[in-house]
Amino acid sequence: MVKSIGVLTSGGDAPGMNAAVRAVARTCLNKGIDVYGVMLGYKGLHDGQFYKFNRHSTRNIINVGGTMLKSARFPEFKDPKVRQEAIEQMQKVGMEALVVIGGDGSYHGALELTKMGVNCIGIPGTIDNDIPDTDYTIGFDTALNTIVDALDKLRDTSGSHQRCTILEVMGRTCGDLAVNAGIAAGAEIIITSHTGFDEQKVIEQLRLSKASDKKHAIVVITEHITDVQELAKHIEAETGFETRANVLGHMQRGGRPTARDRILASRMGIKAVELLEEGKGGLCVCQHGEDIVAEPILTLFEHKRQVPQGIYDDVLKLR
Repeated sequence: MVKSIGVLTSGGDAPGMNAAVRAVARTCLNKGIDVYGVMLGYKGLHDGQFYKFNRHSTRNIINVGGTMLKSARFPEFKDPKVRQEAIEQMQKVGMEALVVIGGDGSYHGALELTKMGVNCIGIPGTIDNDIPDTDYTIGFDTALNTIVDALDKLRDTSGSHQRCTILEVMGRTCGDLAVNAGIAAGAEIIITSHTGFDEQKVIEQLRLSKASDKKHAIVVITEHITDVQELAKHIEAETGFETRANVLGHMQRGGRPTARDRILASRMGIKAVELLEEGKGGLCVCQHGEDIVAEPILTLFEHKRQVPQGIYDDVLKLR
């Protein structure tokens, strides 16, 4: 029977992480389990920066963006010696198991700690929605709504000035944010790693759009595909569309989590504690439809998340 559990947030922050921390803490306290917040992710775990939760610790955080536990990059955690030092810090306060809220990089640390005898459960907290085997990650819905709001505003000025507007959004190699935001905002073109990028095809499509008497256009593109400022220059030169490129950047990570993210985070936090209570480790919490389930972390590293082809097919029908 586990008597003490820690919880940390690692990697990029995502709206809803605080709701997940709250759920872990309250579930533990309701079960009579001691629970510690680990500050600054794996760095704080190594340095022994622990905060013991009580009944008042998680008041008024379910609706707050960011992470109350903070986050920090700590590549040194790849070293087995450093991980052993972190385990020794945990042992000093009697911490027996750990909930790790973060992305795939955070999961690597959780899996390695499990191999060293400390049961860890991962909760997917990343706006990119790039974790395989879960329908959604915590923070995705909030970020998506932020992007759609930005696109709505850009459409107003784009229409007023008869421009083509390009918006680069986050997602790393996953196109979920771009394709869903593009559909919701009525974008003319959506470019992701899944669609591939052919600049001449994009230019030709916009040239045809302008020839059909369209007064403005919206292009949504996932980051790391091309230089959007250069793309804007090429589009303007070859189509006659005055073109502006915008990079939304870290604004996508901030803000109050949506109701969907708060609910998802809460359910995943509860599930994580239940799994540790059962003596399980090396697992991650996932959403399958309306169910919250557990999958081995190891299987997630064997493939990348792919957006279902059906949603891309629907994009073509809306042109």
